[in-house]
Amino acid sequence: MKRSIRTKITFMVVVFATFIVAMAWLICNYLITGVFMMHLKKNLETTYDSCNELFNQKAMIDQDTGALMGGIQNPLDAIVFIFDDENERVYTTVGNNSRMMKSMNDMIDTILESDHLEQYLPGHFIIQKTHDIVINADYYDLIGTLDNGFTIILRSPIARIELTMHIVNKIFVYVAIGLIIFGSIFTLIFSNIFSAPLKRLSHAARRMSNLDFDVKIPVQTKDEIGELGVSMNVMSDRLERTITQLKSANIRLEKDIEKKKQIDEMRKEFLSHVSHELKTPIAIIQGYAEGLKENLFDDPESKEFYTDVIIDEAQKMNDMVKKLLELNELEFGENPITVKRFELTQMIEDILTASKILIDDVGAVVEFHEQPIYVWADEFMIEEVVTNYLTNAVHYVKEGGMIRISYSTVASNLRVSVYNQGPQIADEDIDKLFVKFYKSDKARTREYGGNGIGLSIVAAVMEAHAKSYGVYNVSDGVVFYFDLDANLSANLLDDTSI
Repeated sequence: MKRSIRTKITFMVVVFATFIVAMAWLICNYLITGVFMMHLKKNLETTYDSCNELFNQKAMIDQDTGALMGGIQNPLDAIVFIFDDENERVYTTVGNNSRMMKSMNDMIDTILESDHLEQYLPGHFIIQKTHDIVINADYYDLIGTLDNGFTIILRSPIARIELTMHIVNKIFVYVAIGLIIFGSIFTLIFSNIFSAPLKRLSHAARRMSNLDFDVKIPVQTKDEIGELGVSMNVMSDRLERTITQLKSANIRLEKDIEKKKQIDEMRKEFLSHVSHELKTPIAIIQGYAEGLKENLFDDPESKEFYTDVIIDEAQKMNDMVKKLLELNELEFGENPITVKRFELTQMIEDILTASKILIDDVGAVVEFHEQPIYVWADEFMIEEVVTNYLTNAVHYVKEGGMIRISYSTVASNLRVSVYNQGPQIADEDIDKLFVKFYKSDKARTREYGGNGIGLSIVAAVMEAHAKSYGVYNVSDGVVFYFDLDANLSANLLDDTSI
């Protein structure tokens, strides 16, 4: 069962207070009795001394009992009985016909008949507790002899003392109970004030244990609890920073692990594709080289054909290796892009001029009538993209078909589209064209020396620029596109506007 600090503090204080009160009552009970006894004896002695002084005066002896009543000091209002055995005269505060007088006379007779009269020498007295069988009550009696030889008895009833002690003890009990109740209420209030900040600390600690570090403890005091609150706030901030750093480190680690997995997969894929791509040209080179060695040709033309095939296949392998190295640099970020402003239209025209021989071989018609425009990108890489798109269009355009390069605006970007009139791409191949080594038409790709790397380079370049690219079919052909940053508001710029 959960027990709060408030309950524990209240319980301990109440138990401790009760223990202290009980001990105080026990001590006071015996102490009060002793004090009363000491007070009784002192007052009886005072009365004795007053009587002794009074009866040393000769004139007093001739007075009657009435003079005794107002002439002595009697703080306890004790019964006074003085007996002159020589003259057999009695001085007393007791009525002559009362039972107390009879009891006193009996006590005088007992004293006079006692064998221990030496203890009642003049100026001496004793105090004792006496049970009076005549009255059936208990008394404290002072029995002694005055200096003039008179016997004196001072009697104070015990019942009066016990009544006083009973009243005192009763008042003490009431006061003690009141103090315990008041102390319990005060302790509850005090413990609530004391435990409230601890509850806030406990609540904050629970939230921190659930990794909620937004909680902050209001510090309102400069005591130990306030210092604890400050320490927990500092701990919360440090834990939050530490966990944030650990999460960041964990994310980096996960990325590193994922990158390593990708590298391993790419390495496996690379080896698989390269071995597959090189298998055919190596086999062809090996076959034609063995033919040269075996002198299988009968004329110089055949020898030249064999040699041309070997050189052509070697050149294809060389081109593939160069493209693979370029693609590897792009994918691993080893060839960072250098963005600058350049004129795109002129670059495309230069590429078309350089590719004129290839275009004329297929009898294609190129249409490109765009105005000069400036873009922001890596000029060398964008030239590679346009070259790959154009080469792809030249190899797939139908004989005598059209290749059209055009601009359009998409959002805030310039979109460059390369259209070639010819067969469409199968739907299942469109999403795979930019995958490394993928070939939609393997027979025709092999025919012109393609290896499925060119479009992979396009994908890597555009992803490095964080721009869109893709392909889609149209009614009579295929369109490849890519986007670039351009100052579209300053479109149609000429060289003098730079």
